[in-house]
Amino acid sequence: MEEVAAANNIEITEFDAQFDPALQQQQFQDAITAGRYDGIVLVALTGAAAIPDILDALDAGIEVVTLNQVVGEDLSTVEPQVEGQAAAVFEPPYLRGTRIGDLTLAACADFDPCNVVYFYGIRGIPLDEAIRAGWDDVVAGSSVTVVAEGEGQYLGPDVGLAAMQDILVMTSDINVLLGADQSMQGAEIAIREAEVEGIRIIGFGGSSYAVNAVADGRWWGGFYGAPYTEGQLAMEAMVDALAGVDRGGVDPSLSVPHRGLMTQDNVEDFEAQWDG
Repeated sequence: MEEVAAANNIEITEFDAQFDPALQQQQFQDAITAGRYDGIVLVALTGAAAIPDILDALDAGIEVVTLNQVVGEDLSTVEPQVEGQAAAVFEPPYLRGTRIGDLTLAACADFDPCNVVYFYGIRGIPLDEAIRAGWDDVVAGSSVTVVAEGEGQYLGPDVGLAAMQDILVMTSDINVLLGADQSMQGAEIAIREAEVEGIRIIGFGGSSYAVNAVADGRWWGGFYGAPYTEGQLAMEAMVDALAGVDRGGVDPSLSVPHRGLMTQDNVEDFEAQWDG
């Protein structure tokens, strides 16, 4: 975002709510009433609950681009769900699930049945449930059998390690394991400590750890995330909005190699955009 802004004589003021929805709403309203801003790029913490604030900004003549998160009830579309919003830049969670489903089927091609352990990020939140719904729709009727589920909570390897240790007590007959990169880092440790071999790991995120793990052959594959690309596309959409052109829905996964489906056969085409 900063690089695109600098190239277009745009100054960015950052508001950081520290994952506090009430503080984010206050900051958003402060930005509106300040009367100093032509555009707002929002990573919404509250999803559809942010719509009234966005409408207030639009009424004040401020262009709005949402980034990374859905603002609306439909988790299968990238199109803005607020009339007048200039652009939305994110990968629809349901579509992410279908793409991860494609990876899963490829990893399961050698197994029938294919025993799969599925890790949620946070079970029950709309994002994770939409990802799982897309995944379920793709693997339905295939050889995939979910033998266990975990929850990593996006909190780093320790949570994934503990959850995978518990799962391995119940079963080690696992062909494919998938979940967020942070969870898979921990799960990988648990698998190594238990001396279980042959499990194909698929990560969600495309962190530097994941890219290296796929390249080294420790992980079977991963779904690539591109935060640098997301920020670039969001600020490009804001530049267009300030010039009177609305971009609408922009799916960043379409701007990366192989729709973000990373395997050992194509990993050389991917360069990590975050450390993980």
